[in-house]
Amino acid sequence: MVNYYFNIGLIYFIIGFGSALVCYYIFKKDVIGHFLGALIVGLIGSFLGGVIEFFFADVIELLTHLNNSVNVFPPIITSGILLWIFVKASDRSTIE
Repeated sequence: MVNYYFNIGLIYFIIGFGSALVCYYIFKKDVIGHFLGALIVGLIGSFLGGVIEFFFADVIELLTHLNNSVNVFPPIITSGILLWIFVKASDRSTIE
């Protein structure tokens, strides 16, 4: 049972880490805290997406599941949304 939850947490961590890498290094967005700030926001978004998926599993049941246990779309979407908001907030703080 511990392996099951560890695998889910690891997948969410990889999704958050990957979205932070894409945001900071590929899109070259300047954010507060540089890569570490993007990583924290990406991880929070990924795990928040997992929580949203837990509560709305019936609505999004038709989405693809990874290893028949983890729905990867909610963490990816939520992590991306939170990073987008964080980039917009970082742009405002550097202007002032």
